[in-house]
Amino acid sequence: MNYLLGAFKPACNISITFTDGKNRKQVPIKKDNGQIVMNPLFQSQETIAGKINIEPYQGKKVEHNGVKVELLGQIEMYHDRGNFYDFTSLVREIDVPGEIYERKTYPFEFSSVEMPYETFNGVNVRLRYVLKVTVTRGYAGSIVEYQDFVVRNYVPPPPINNSIKMEVGIEDCLHIEFEYNKSKYHLKDVILGKIYFLLVRIKIKNMDLEIRRRESTGAGANTHVETETLAKFELMDGAPVRGESIPVRVFLTPYDLTPTHHNINNKFSVKYYLNLVLVDEEDRRYFKQQEITLYRLKEETLS
Repeated sequence: MNYLLGAFKPACNISITFTDGKNRKQVPIKKDNGQIVMNPLFQSQETIAGKINIEPYQGKKVEHNGVKVELLGQIEMYHDRGNFYDFTSLVREIDVPGEIYERKTYPFEFSSVEMPYETFNGVNVRLRYVLKVTVTRGYAGSIVEYQDFVVRNYVPPPPINNSIKMEVGIEDCLHIEFEYNKSKYHLKDVILGKIYFLLVRIKIKNMDLEIRRRESTGAGANTHVETETLAKFELMDGAPVRGESIPVRVFLTPYDLTPTHHNINNKFSVKYYLNLVLVDEEDRRYFKQQEITLYRLKEETLS
C-alpha cells in the first residue's frame, strides 16, 4: 500500500522565486479555499524575472521531455470555473529533454511585459496573472507548478474632472438638488458635496448615501449583473426643512475599491455609483443613483 501511495507522489519539488521578490510590495489575495496569501505587486511594462528550482525527491530521478515557464494573464468566469481565457501568453523553454538527478536552478526573464488589465477578484469573475512551470513527461504525467502575482496600473489625474450637479424630485412633494465636487475620484480620495432641500412636503425620516459596485459579466442575453453595497453613510437623521443644506464628506480609503473597469477583453465591466436614499415616515424609499469613475493614482502623487 505504501508503495502505491509513493507511486502517485510527484517526482520532484518545484519552487519559483522572483529576483526582487523580497523588496517588492506584497498584496493580500484570497484563494479559492478562503485562505489569504501574499503575492508580489507589479505593473505593466515591468520585467518579470527570477529563478526556478527543481529538486528530485530523495532517490528519484526525473526523466522529462523539456521544461518550460509560461507567463499567463487569465480571465475565469465562476459559472465556467476551471475554464480560463488567456489574454496574455508568453513562454520560455528553459531545458531540453533529459534527466534531472539533483537540484537544478533555471533563471528566467520576461522583459517589459504588457499587462494591460489589473488583477481583479469579483463576485462572478476573476482576472489573474500567473507563472506556470511545466516539467513535460509522457506516460508519467507532466508536473506543473503555479505562482501568482498581482498587477496594478496607475494613471495620472484626469485633465478634466467636472462636478456632478442634479435636481431630482417628486412633483409637488419633494424637490432636492445634490452636488458632488467631482465625477472622477482616486481610490484614496474624499467625496465632498452638498444636498439642498428646495421643497419638502413629505416627512423625511433619514437620508443615506451608499457606494455601490456593479459587476457585469457576459454579453447580450447572457449578461449577468451583480450589485454590491460597499458602504453606507447616514447623512441626516430627522426631518429636513425647505432651504436646508446637508454637507457630504465621505472618505474612500477604508473601503475595498478597485478602479472602474470598462469592458475588459469583452468579458466583464465594473462600475461604481453613489446612491442617495431618502426614507419617509411610512418607510417608503426614494433614491437617485449617479455613476462615478474610480481610478488608481500612484501613491507618491497623493497629496
